[in-house]
Amino acid sequence: MSFFQKVLSKDDNIDVEEFLNNIDAVEEESYEDADAFVKPLLLQGDADKAIIIAEVKKGNFMLVNISDLAKRNAIKLRDMINELKQETDLIDGDIARISHDHVLITPSKVKIVKRREVA
Repeated sequence: MSFFQKVLSKDDNIDVEEFLNNIDAVEEESYEDADAFVKPLLLQGDADKAIIIAEVKKGNFMLVNISDLAKRNAIKLRDMINELKQETDLIDGDIARISHDHVLITPSKVKIVKRREVA
């Protein structure tokens, strides 16, 4: 029985950690029909900032890992995030911290709900 058949069966003994570790093991479909991409990037320096802005201008979403830079140089991280925010504002995109280690940057006309409203 394949891994995914095990997961999709009604067996209650699912190894969640194994499932999450193999979630991207499925062959990816063709990207031809995609309108936009969500691209991960580890923020390490100024060159990464240029890559992020270029991708967002193309209409892609950037999931930026800030953990390494936060440990090495918090002041540089603050300055880079401020510069990314300014660039993102210029194109009417958005930026928000979505976890301790990640910042999401969206393209033009895509806004991030930063707090949940009570209905």
